[in-house]
Amino acid sequence: MADTLTPVLTDDWDAEQSWKLATYESRGGYQALTKALGMAQDDIITAVKDSGLRGRGGAGFPTGMKWSFIPQDNPKPKYLVVNADESEPGTCKDIPLMMASPHTLVEGVIISSYAIRANHAFIYIRGEVAHVIRRVQAAVAEAYAAGHLGKDIHGSGYDLDVVVHAGAGAYICGEETALLEGLEGRRGQPRLRPPFPAVAGLYASPTVINNVESIASVPSIVKNGAAWFAGMGTEKSKGFGIFSLSGHVTRPGQYEAPLGITLRELIELAGGIREGHSLKFWTPGGSSTPLLTDAHLDEPLDFEGMAGVGTMLGTRAIQLFDETTCVVRAVLRWTEFYKHESCGKCTPCREGTWWLVQTLAALEKGQGSESDLDLLLDQCDNILGRSFCALGDGATSPITSSIKFFRDEYLAHLTHGGCPFDPAASTLFPSLSSTAVGAQA
Repeated sequence: MADTLTPVLTDDWDAEQSWKLATYESRGGYQALTKALGMAQDDIITAVKDSGLRGRGGAGFPTGMKWSFIPQDNPKPKYLVVNADESEPGTCKDIPLMMASPHTLVEGVIISSYAIRANHAFIYIRGEVAHVIRRVQAAVAEAYAAGHLGKDIHGSGYDLDVVVHAGAGAYICGEETALLEGLEGRRGQPRLRPPFPAVAGLYASPTVINNVESIASVPSIVKNGAAWFAGMGTEKSKGFGIFSLSGHVTRPGQYEAPLGITLRELIELAGGIREGHSLKFWTPGGSSTPLLTDAHLDEPLDFEGMAGVGTMLGTRAIQLFDETTCVVRAVLRWTEFYKHESCGKCTPCREGTWWLVQTLAALEKGQGSESDLDLLLDQCDNILGRSFCALGDGATSPITSSIKFFRDEYLAHLTHGGCPFDPAASTLFPSLSSTAVGAQA
């Protein structure tokens, strides 16, 4: 199974002081930058297109295509913005990447900025992770001192300044236009589109916004070639990605593997589900993606494979839950998070997430009736596709999918006047069969 892993972004993580410039350069760092500065800018964009790299922040939009949307005849300055506001529950790939190898991101920022002809780039980092902010700032300072940033980079005549910006701790700023609002000093709320950021983004100028992992993947594509990257993954989901495994697994952590790997293979690499237990449900891309069960262990973890079973690959934040977990309680906790993080700009999300929490909280306590499940689904239907951004849609995903797969467990809460799990034993009450509450043996 070791051959299944493809350490590229994570290759330097075990090196001594991997975050230092000297370590990064000793392992081939900034060689891709030298190569890129000798290429035509449009050729870099073409290489990223040909590689098949798709956005690693969840949406999966082709990265090279996004870059090509920048109108080069627009006289306004062009900007690159890196979305490092990693806040999705269960997602933990960008933060360890920036901690272990920040220069991988910095080099990607320089190459990407050069390709889209931007002279200013911003790295927007989640405000709560001060240690990460300091590490990336130190890496940027090292890059300036070494001549990788600033004026006339490597004698090419290309100038670039990079700003590391600390966010104010709002989940909504993971949405790209809300992130731009935060960068401009305003309250983080989504913008109405169109105009799209490629035309009128930061400071009403053409802007490319990409996830940390997307930009960090660019140096390896430039260095090794588009065909090398496209040779991994699946037909439509090319390359590799960092899969974050957390929860009831023996060895939680980051596993970099080709897209299209299955959860069964990843669990085997992670030492299996914790001893004496079995998988009950899991999220493929964080809590805002519809959950799946152990019946989906062999589905390919790529954009098409996940869409085929009614969910999304998202950020590849795989949260694993065994049979001791109450699915109703888990969904309630996620929904409480979305209610708290709603920016309040639109009614479906602001009011809808509040009502979802009220209904779920009552069901979790065993209050109400079976008709409340239909009420929950109706509430979700009134939010889905009607909110200003994807936060409202994401809040409905765990609810609708959990009712689809674990309706009996919701009903068991009503039958038993509360949660059918015994907190002291961390298991089901003896009077309930595993089948009755949807647990998978």
